[in-house]
Amino acid sequence: MESSPTSLSNVTGVEIIGLIAGLIVGASLISAGALKLLAGAGWPKQAADMGVGRSVAAVVPWVELVLGVGTAARVFRPWPAVAAGLLLVAFTVLIVLRLLDGSRPPCACFGSRSDRPLGATHLVRNVALLALVGLAIVA
Repeated sequence: MESSPTSLSNVTGVEIIGLIAGLIVGASLISAGALKLLAGAGWPKQAADMGVGRSVAAVVPWVELVLGVGTAARVFRPWPAVAAGLLLVAFTVLIVLRLLDGSRPPCACFGSRSDRPLGATHLVRNVALLALVGLAIVA
């Protein structure tokens, strides 16, 4: 009996790695966006402390949710993962800028649950997520 092109026996290890990477990145973005929305008025204040304008802060959670769902569901692949990577690069640059200027506001990456001052752990986390985005794109 011949297997169909969509059967699990045709899925490679690389594809599984890409799927898992996309799920992790997608879940992270969905969580971040949802927690920012749940923070209510606290999120725009946290964003302002990071140097992010009100209009940008208003759309960030929604962008995270859309890109998170797209990356996790692997729809329109690889574009949601590419956009998620660009978003993470922008977040990482912002973190680096805040560290370089000596300010260490709370990250606000996950809404009110992110109350630790910025530090190296935030950079390491973002680099790890960027590596996963790379796997999600390539695999």
